[in-house]
Amino acid sequence: MNINARGLHFKDLNAQIRAAQARDIVVDNCLGQRYIGSGLTGKNVVINGLPGNALGAYLDGSTITVYGNTQEATGDTMNEGEIVIFGNAGDATGYAMRGGRIYVQGDSGYRTGIHMKEYQDKIPVVVIGGRVGSFLGEYQAGGVIVVLGIGQGGQLPVGYFTGTGMHGGKILLRSDFEPEGLPPQVICREATPEDKQAVLEFVQGYCQHFGGEADQLLNQKFFVLLPNTKNPYKQLYVNN
Repeated sequence: MNINARGLHFKDLNAQIRAAQARDIVVDNCLGQRYIGSGLTGKNVVINGLPGNALGAYLDGSTITVYGNTQEATGDTMNEGEIVIFGNAGDATGYAMRGGRIYVQGDSGYRTGIHMKEYQDKIPVVVIGGRVGSFLGEYQAGGVIVVLGIGQGGQLPVGYFTGTGMHGGKILLRSDFEPEGLPPQVICREATPEDKQAVLEFVQGYCQHFGGEADQLLNQKFFVLLPNTKNPYKQLYVNN
């Protein structure tokens, strides 16, 4: 099924997607419509254009593929499914994400992975191909973030304040240089072969979507960031 989104209000566009009997839906001429795929289950949606904020919010088992960039809060509180972005993503990608996977071919903005969480076998994953802005993994409580730094020439692919308030999950960065100025809530060390093996499936998923060789990427230097304490807020807000 094809939907021409040109001039459609976001409520009307989302109503058409929900009402569609077809499982596979293509949305053309998308330009800023918000909440596309919010809470959607059991559909494959391809978007040509620029979706607005909160793409795939509360997504619950659908796949959304975007041929273009996305704006803020992609995958907000996403529960299950997959979002694949052939472009760049805005700020707060994966906000409070609690399941599923997000793959971004290019870069992502500030506060990617903020408040990500996991429960038992439900582990959210965000893989960014390029670089990420400041406050990556802020208050991260679970899940996995992988930043591949493709096209960065081995330079550090993150901004400032990575892992501030982090108290769960892990972050892997492909970089020749160890991050500096990390908050006390974070432990940083060079990734071991076991660390890399644990994210092999996710890097393979990235390469399946966008090209590249997972083994070649993982043979290079990575650093892994882990929480230093289960009580990061004391370090943030208490002087003693």
